[in-house]
Amino acid sequence: MTGPYDGTGRKVDSLAELARSIEPERDLWPTIEASLGRVEAAAPAASDANLIPPRRRRARLTWLAAAAMLASVAVGVWIGRSVLPDVGVPAGVGAATDATTFDAAYVNDPRYQRERAALLRSLPARLEALPPPARAKVLASLATIRKAKQDLESALGKDPGNALLQELLVDTYQDEMRALTDVREASDAGRGV
Repeated sequence: MTGPYDGTGRKVDSLAELARSIEPERDLWPTIEASLGRVEAAAPAASDANLIPPRRRRARLTWLAAAAMLASVAVGVWIGRSVLPDVGVPAGVGAATDATTFDAAYVNDPRYQRERAALLRSLPARLEALPPPARAKVLASLATIRKAKQDLESALGKDPGNALLQELLVDTYQDEMRALTDVREASDAGRGV
């Protein structure tokens, strides 16, 4: 016999021809019940996690998550303090005094100081070699950088331990060096900025 047939051996062409219900030849429940009993007997004892009420389990997970977040923040602060340089205020300069005299430890590098001084000495002559629009652009950029440095140094004078302000100040010093170097390269090559 090939094809679909009902339980009596008759060929079926559509689902409507099938009987709505077919009674099993014997009662299947005693066999199912015995099988379930064997599975329950073989199952291991309930774990401790299943014995804790769901509300206490949620509270425990909340506390564990809070502890993990606190540990992450502590590690981040520790890494930040060990990576960023210390910032100091020179002797005789308090937070309430002239903040523009603020001295950052990472700006005291002698090589940086020499390179910056050389670039600043040659700046007027190099600006003269640039076309007027490029010169105006460079002067505006340097004025913006100078103002940003003053603002950041002032803010760091009030909050010397602020890592974000320290990083922004370092970025501003790097921007100034980039601008001064670009002016040198542009005037050496005879092209505009």
